[in-house]
Amino acid sequence: MSNNQTEQPKRTRYSSSREKHETRILQAAEGVFAQFGYNGATLDTIAERAGLSKQNMLYYFASKQQLYQQVLKNVLDIWMDSMALLEQPGKEPAAKLESYIRKKIDLSRTRPNGSKVFAAEIINGAPHLSDDIKTRLLPRLEADIKLVESWIREGKIDPIDPKHLFFMIWSTTQTYADFSAQIEIILGKTKLTDDDFEDAARLVSQVILKGTGAQRQEG
Repeated sequence: MSNNQTEQPKRTRYSSSREKHETRILQAAEGVFAQFGYNGATLDTIAERAGLSKQNMLYYFASKQQLYQQVLKNVLDIWMDSMALLEQPGKEPAAKLESYIRKKIDLSRTRPNGSKVFAAEIINGAPHLSDDIKTRLLPRLEADIKLVESWIREGKIDPIDPKHLFFMIWSTTQTYADFSAQIEIILGKTKLTDDDFEDAARLVSQVILKGTGAQRQEG
């Protein structure tokens, strides 16, 4: 067996091991940043939650700033994958809008810490994300706005302001992550259940579809 053949499996094992460690560190960091914010988070706390020594963790991420940037990037990547209205299933507005809403609600269910980190970053003026929002999120949003405008021209939905439609969807779906503690207290629960998120998805969809006239168009 040649040296190249023996080195290839070693590289694969090394790459897989590194990926697992980085994933574990980033999951821990996401939780710590969500709980304490950027300023309150410490590398010691993140390392402890990741089950690694601080020195070992710094081998993968050299600083808290680098960790925070990567957490934000991961959250934005996931959000971008879910927010393309053009790519939602179905041809008519009601189907696409409901799919969009349900994906956003599901992100609040599966990645609440990521949503909280993202929200805190935006509340603080998006110092680390403003460029990404302008270069990545805005073009995607503009494409979705053009789609909504075409629905309006074709009489498929009522005349509305597309930008505020998306602001409304984002705020109502993300509140189940960002303000989950408030909702849990009001509902008398220690944690929101899958049924709670389904109830939210159903109601938000109903309100948005009726409010835009999309539901009426599809009978």
